[in-house]
Amino acid sequence: MVTEIPGPESLNQLHQLDQIQNTDAVAFFADYDKSCGNYIVDADDNVMLDLFTQMASIPIGYNHPKLTEAISKKENWSTFINRPSLGIFPPDNWNQLLKEDLLSVAPLGMKQVQTMSCGSCTIENGLKAMFIAHERRRRGGAPPTPEEMSSCMCNLPPGSADITILSFTGASHGWTLGALAASHANWMQKLDLRTMKWPVATFPSLKYPLEEYETENRMEEERSLSEVADKIEQYKKNGRPVAGCCIEPVQSAGGDNHASPWFFRELQKICKHNSVALLMDEIQTGCGSTGKFWAHEHFELPEPPDLMAFGKKMLAGGFYYREEMRPLEPFRIFNTWVGDSSKIVLLRAVLDMIKEDNLLALVSDTGTHLLKGLRDIERKYPCYISNARGLGTLCALDFPNNTERDKIIHGLRNRGVNTGPSGDRSIRLRPSLTFTKSHADIFLEIFESTIENKMA
Repeated sequence: MVTEIPGPESLNQLHQLDQIQNTDAVAFFADYDKSCGNYIVDADDNVMLDLFTQMASIPIGYNHPKLTEAISKKENWSTFINRPSLGIFPPDNWNQLLKEDLLSVAPLGMKQVQTMSCGSCTIENGLKAMFIAHERRRRGGAPPTPEEMSSCMCNLPPGSADITILSFTGASHGWTLGALAASHANWMQKLDLRTMKWPVATFPSLKYPLEEYETENRMEEERSLSEVADKIEQYKKNGRPVAGCCIEPVQSAGGDNHASPWFFRELQKICKHNSVALLMDEIQTGCGSTGKFWAHEHFELPEPPDLMAFGKKMLAGGFYYREEMRPLEPFRIFNTWVGDSSKIVLLRAVLDMIKEDNLLALVSDTGTHLLKGLRDIERKYPCYISNARGLGTLCALDFPNNTERDKIIHGLRNRGVNTGPSGDRSIRLRPSLTFTKSHADIFLEIFESTIENKMA
């Protein structure tokens, strides 16, 4: 560490940027040319072990040679230079990229995929897919009526149907209006915005470690599931049927909230019984962070979800879906680019690394070590930190309040570790897939010394 963070150069850059746009969320400016592997370097040459990785979106570390190699290959140049409108003019290798890369890691039982550019537009279009499928089913497969086609142009029924999406307290599904209507993690996301009045069920508030509180947690999960069933029935009676349900395998921005595999299996049963499509939002949890490629694989669902969103570490946005979710007309799920084929080229290099270096096993091994270290520290400071939890290296722990949490995040940065907030009072850890036990030990030592300094 060379300076306090943010340092003089970051502050200078911040002042300049503030003349152009709002900068209240900026932590520091980074020098990405110097950043390497699991370490990020800021504009003042401070080197930090990065356990936040661009909000969980760096899969194999900074400036990985495999990614540099992919960009340098002449056969890939056209993909990076010419960004095609994939819905109308896909490149002649598009089928190959989808089949060999995206579909090679599709959840079991899912053979359809739709690319998108980011997580928010992925969720937005996933919601649309659920609405379209719901209304097609209501029509019995018949084409829309002239009245439906004309009324939708004025945002009126019957063409603009009053159908809804059920989501959960603490959820964070994106920043666009539809995704925000299903998000309930942060008031700053939603204030002043007119979003849809859709049903919201209470996500179960569990005690950790989960394995020590199975009886209490089961009662809490049963209460939440009962609420889900009641909301679906209530909205149906009120003429606003629930077309879909959105849920994260682990609520991430909303506080790293977990539920048991049983909860997710029962939720799927309720959705299926009520003809409600289930969208599993794996944008932050997918691509190996939990030790399995997809976090919902831990739940042993009897069948795949109806849709599953991906993004962040996948380097591309999009969703896998069951065939009944597929639109039958053109331009229903569409925008100018509907993704970026160059990102699939980079994803290929990531997938190669995951296989070659057995990174899923590394994540599981490192995650076990990391969580044990967090719980050891928690036992030393039970009045200050609590609820150490995680799957793989997707870990978190709680502090008394957000003020204390933010002090620790700031203290860690000034000791050479970058982490991020989650919910009202949690720190979330989101390292790359190449994060090892040695990296975990560095973090744990600095984390404990930061707390000791705070408690002194």
